[in-house]
Amino acid sequence: MPIRKYTYYDFTLSLCPECLKRIDAKIVFEDGKVFMLKRCPEHGASKVLIADDIEYYKNIRNYNKPSETPFKFNTKTHYGCPYDCGLCPDHEQHSCLTVVEVTDRCNLTCPTCYACSSPSYGRHRTLDEVKKMLDTIVENEKEPDVVQISGGEPTVHPQFFEILDYAKTLPIKHLMLNTNGIKIAKDFEFAKKLKSYTPDFEIYLQFDSFKEEVLKSMRGAELSKIREKALEHLNQLNLSTTLVVTLQKGMNDDEIGKIIDFALQQKCVRGVTFQPTQIAGRLDNFNEQTDRITLTEVRRKILEQTEIFQADDLIPVPCNPDALVMGYVLKLDGKALPLTRFINPADLLDNSKNTIVYEQDEALHQKMFDIFSTGISTEKASTELHSLLCCLPFVEAPNLGYDNLFRIIIMQFIDAHNFDVRAIKKSCVHIVNKDYKIIPFETMNLFYRDDKKEYLEKLKTI
Repeated sequence: MPIRKYTYYDFTLSLCPECLKRIDAKIVFEDGKVFMLKRCPEHGASKVLIADDIEYYKNIRNYNKPSETPFKFNTKTHYGCPYDCGLCPDHEQHSCLTVVEVTDRCNLTCPTCYACSSPSYGRHRTLDEVKKMLDTIVENEKEPDVVQISGGEPTVHPQFFEILDYAKTLPIKHLMLNTNGIKIAKDFEFAKKLKSYTPDFEIYLQFDSFKEEVLKSMRGAELSKIREKALEHLNQLNLSTTLVVTLQKGMNDDEIGKIIDFALQQKCVRGVTFQPTQIAGRLDNFNEQTDRITLTEVRRKILEQTEIFQADDLIPVPCNPDALVMGYVLKLDGKALPLTRFINPADLLDNSKNTIVYEQDEALHQKMFDIFSTGISTEKASTELHSLLCCLPFVEAPNLGYDNLFRIIIMQFIDAHNFDVRAIKKSCVHIVNKDYKIIPFETMNLFYRDDKKEYLEKLKTI
């Protein structure tokens, strides 16, 4: 009998990348890669690369755990995912990280911007609007894990520090500032004031490349000196910082290892987050067949471009294993020791806390530090170890602290091409929109921004 050239693996619902109608899709294995095959009655068939590592893709299912839902849902389930976002009761994950866009305005006009921000686009949210957005998160989560103040560029908001002041009055466990670093680089006093919001405050610093031509292409400006000066100020203050790298194939994916090695040498840097480009916003000229870089490809390039990590060091994050990979490193005496390989996956799945905010789980955090300390006996370390780790190397670490931990995260945002409703239902990175609803990041950029809402309403009638 004739045999298909691929192996059928799974069925899901996706979207037509042209008209955004919900359509059937199947996941198949072919030539060592994972593809999504789908067909729109109007726009025809499409084939999308989902992963370049079949074994890792299959292993994702082993990291699934019971979902943690918010205390409050904001919309009803009526039309089905992704047309009811807000969050609706059919969504399978609460907000691990919630983004608050305090302004549409930005001091850059990045060609890669999913929100189409610029110096003249949109407006600043009023302070009362931002307060209500933050209050909405607290109503849904009670004690939100991570809230990220974002934009546009949030530091251009005229009431920026009033926003931070209010956020710090709320029961938010960890507050982030998502910034391009221009204000931090140009104004050290501004950076010093940011330091006053610690502890539980972190800078999420845009850091895409060391190459000026890449920054010019991705950000529309020459930013190397800005990045250098911003990090100089942040290092001087030792203000906890994560470098966030938007990745685009053929532009900066050859710099992954160099960025990690550089980050490990920076006093203030606690880790690097890699985000493959989401096809949204201004990316009209993005070629799906040649420009997409998948989560598994980023993971493989980390393994290839650094000498630090082995495959077991970069594992799926159970709250949303399709979209998140993590690895933790201990920085000690100028060396980097991966920790993730010593974590038993079963313990991650049983842990009531989500692992994206590992530093904020005080019990897990303290036990990890205790285990890597010479001030604890081997016997006691073994007792604490059994519920957290499966093995442990000998490490002399008498004075471990938060500064010694370094994390790698790969965060993949789904778009219309690789849309998989099974994965979207577990999305845990969300945005508060202007209607004070909590929207998954992916569907926000597809359907819920101002210029897309009218078309969404039309889709609901089809």
